[in-house]
Amino acid sequence: MKYLLDTHTFIWSILDTDKLSSKAKELLFDSKIDIYVSTISFWEIALKTQIKKFSFSGILINELPVYADKIGYSIITLDKHESSTFNNLHYNSEHRDPFDRMLIWQSICRDLIFISKDSKLKIYSDDGLRTIW
Repeated sequence: MKYLLDTHTFIWSILDTDKLSSKAKELLFDSKIDIYVSTISFWEIALKTQIKKFSFSGILINELPVYADKIGYSIITLDKHESSTFNNLHYNSEHRDPFDRMLIWQSICRDLIFISKDSKLKIYSDDGLRTIW
């Protein structure tokens, strides 16, 4: 199985593993499991730090890819197919966050299980999203 981290899951895996579920911890600390973090999460963190929605102490935002590499996560980028077919993900006015929606679509397109605490994501199960927490 292969897994994609939601942005909050990635942050917590670096800064506060106590916020992770026991299942998430089990997966993240199993070296036999492929864990991916998307550059979309790096972009989200950088943007939300800039507008003061996120703040961090003790880590450098510019070094997030280095942290991901050290932990053993594989980094994926948004590809042309994912970006050009994003309109195939149904729109739901209850869940409009563009970063979440792009991560969801990336997870569906790559057949990855999405590790997220966000219970609202079940609305995308008909689109093919599989989640775990």
